[in-house]
Amino acid sequence: MAVAVNAYDEAPPAAREAGLGVVALVVAVLVSYGWYLGFHLANAHNGLIAASWTAVGIYVVRMRPRHREGWLFIVTGVVHAVMFFGRQYGLHEGPLPAASWLGWIGVWPLPLAIAVFGWTLMAFPDGRPLSPGWLRAAWGMVAVAGAMATASALWPAEYDRTGLVAQHPFALPGAAAAARVWDYVQFGYLLFQALWTVAVVVRLRRADGDEARRMRWLAYAVVMGILVLVAGLVILGSPVPGLLALPLVPVAAAFGILRYRLYDIDPVINKTIVVGAMLLFITAGYVALVVGVGGLVPVEERWLSLLATVVVAVVFEPLRRRAQRLADRLVYGPRATPYEALSRLSAQLTAAPEELLDGIAATIASALGAREVVVWVGDEACMVPRAGWPHPVGPVEPAPLAGLHQGPHHGPNWHLRPIVDQGTARGAVAVRKPPGEPLAAAEERLLTDLVAQTGLVILQQEQAQQLQSAARRIVSAGDAARRRLERDLHDGVQLRLVTLGLELGALAEQAKASGDGLLASRARDARAQLLEATADLRELARGLHPMVLAQDGLEAALAAVADRSAIPVRLRVSVGSRLPREIEATAYYLVSESITNAARHSAASVVTVDVAAGDDGLRIAVSDDGRGGARPAAGSGLQGLADRVAALGARLELDSPAGAGTRLRTVLPCG
Repeated sequence: MAVAVNAYDEAPPAAREAGLGVVALVVAVLVSYGWYLGFHLANAHNGLIAASWTAVGIYVVRMRPRHREGWLFIVTGVVHAVMFFGRQYGLHEGPLPAASWLGWIGVWPLPLAIAVFGWTLMAFPDGRPLSPGWLRAAWGMVAVAGAMATASALWPAEYDRTGLVAQHPFALPGAAAAARVWDYVQFGYLLFQALWTVAVVVRLRRADGDEARRMRWLAYAVVMGILVLVAGLVILGSPVPGLLALPLVPVAAAFGILRYRLYDIDPVINKTIVVGAMLLFITAGYVALVVGVGGLVPVEERWLSLLATVVVAVVFEPLRRRAQRLADRLVYGPRATPYEALSRLSAQLTAAPEELLDGIAATIASALGAREVVVWVGDEACMVPRAGWPHPVGPVEPAPLAGLHQGPHHGPNWHLRPIVDQGTARGAVAVRKPPGEPLAAAEERLLTDLVAQTGLVILQQEQAQQLQSAARRIVSAGDAARRRLERDLHDGVQLRLVTLGLELGALAEQAKASGDGLLASRARDARAQLLEATADLRELARGLHPMVLAQDGLEAALAAVADRSAIPVRLRVSVGSRLPREIEATAYYLVSESITNAARHSAASVVTVDVAAGDDGLRIAVSDDGRGGARPAAGSGLQGLADRVAALGARLELDSPAGAGTRLRTVLPCG
């Protein structure tokens, strides 16, 4: 790339400068002397094309010596200069010396001039046709044009419509036959125009980035020139306005080649569409009211004019807004307005936390017409990419905020905006615009607003993560307290009660041996009650935190719950290796509480439990065939389960229609 830049910036050789000077002088002499000979409307366009295209071509070649399009501009201008001078000379009243030959030079190159003009447009903006197929089509056009030019040079096939004073210099036989053939051959001009028009349209549709911006300059100038020509013919009955607009095409093409980065064509096209649509509406509305209504209702013209003015004033602003939206869609594509962008951002707030920043990145891209958006999260010392559009961010090393300007998301098309909340850096947003498309002032303001809203989202996510971490710590502390209490009951109180039961059994045996039946009976009753109390205490300790869960894992603990259940339980557990302690505890209490609720309240005949470890976490589903109608209420067991699940970042789904059983589902993240 450095070689190309140096080639463009090299000092112009003296030979090339001299050659360009000679070309400029020759064209200037031919065009100026042609205008001196008189004004002929049918030939005026050749003079304008010669002057404007040659001047633009010389300027482009001097700025970009190796740019082929500049040389094509020069060839086009020189050919039209020769034709213009020859026709002006041959049209002069009272034939000038050598008028026959010079007038002849102004006629027969016409097919070649049209072919060169078409090649120039087909090769815009880099001087090369779009593909080898289009290159062959261009050479075919030149070959056909050469054959047509040869026929025109040998026979006066086109003299009838030129009005030259002098006759054709040749009097070869076959002129009548040539004229008959020419009636069909001249349709080649239409084929030439259709060919380069299709080539320009195809190139414009396929163009992207810099090439698209260059093509828009040319397309805009051509369309505006056609509109001016049509307006002149309709309003003034003269093609002169269209002829005067011809130099706009090469000038716009020069902007597209050299200055497309500095002067953006999109705002110009946008405003032109708006103004043109409003002018069309005002003109059509005025004609409809003044002419249409005036023809039906006998009203003075001044009242009709006043009515038209009032109608235009009332509907002007609504129609202007509609025209502006249409222009925005046509020029910028489906890009969101500031209001739409903020509305979409508000709608994104209801998305899942892991999808929220991706949605914000997509909203920013839609609002600014960006090619890529990356959202960084972190503090000033360490930023991590969390979201991206149109593709998720790949593995990128964390970087400080100051280092993002040297990272992978930097360059002339990147715009980096830090996210700051109350003086503290929370992240950054990097936006990549299309090549050559700057960030407009309105887009800058919109990006500032979107970045501020993104900062609030990041702050809310940080606070949510802090709350979730606090809830997990509370759950973990509660589980630890349960394990400690269960251990104390097992190793302390329960052991003492078992020892006391053994002593009562021994006392009963001694009383029986001594013949004291009453004492033996009372001792046995006391021992039985003590054993029942011990069993209740053991069940209570198991409910606090089952020892089997800590020792043998979730599958064994759930099997024990199913064995103790008052109603049949269909249990399917597939967890593989041991899971984190808080995940196992939450899963155990969720299944245990669900089975207990089904036994107590649902009148179910069977409970089905499915527990399986997957890529997204531990999937738990508990369902019964009871009466349904379960509702989580404040302080209820279901609400407690939902709170415990939420502490792990999961969500408890309850489906309990009346008369159709109850289903509980959740996915506990294991990462």
